[in-house]
Amino acid sequence: QVQLVESGGGLVQAGGSLRLSCAASGRTVSGYVKGWFRQAPGKEREFVAMIGWYIGSIVYVDSVKDRFVISRDNSKNTVYLQMNSLRPEDTAVYYCAIAAPGRIPNRTSRTYDYWGQGTQVTVSS
Repeated sequence: QVQLVESGGGLVQAGGSLRLSCAASGRTVSGYVKGWFRQAPGKEREFVAMIGWYIGSIVYVDSVKDRFVISRDNSKNTVYLQMNSLRPEDTAVYYCAIAAPGRIPNRTSRTYDYWGQGTQVTVSS
């Protein structure tokens, strides 16, 4: 079983930056596909970014391209989401997710198997 713990959320002014971390425990997840999702109040959970196991296997939702960067540190079993130029519409609870080996996840949340508890990001205008 894989446990995920997110950290790094908080309150920031528009234009600011935050770096989210997601630490995995229970097994090494270096070869797993990892993703970030977010959910704003009253809205469905939304795909933000994903990173696979080979160079180039990174996908972003259009609304965060050129502002957010997903990365991983396999030595720390951790995935990151660097968020720059934050906007009020980025306000949400952010979740990291990992797909089990053999799965081919996409932008839908049901294609991921393990989830963190979420971290709140609030961007003030």
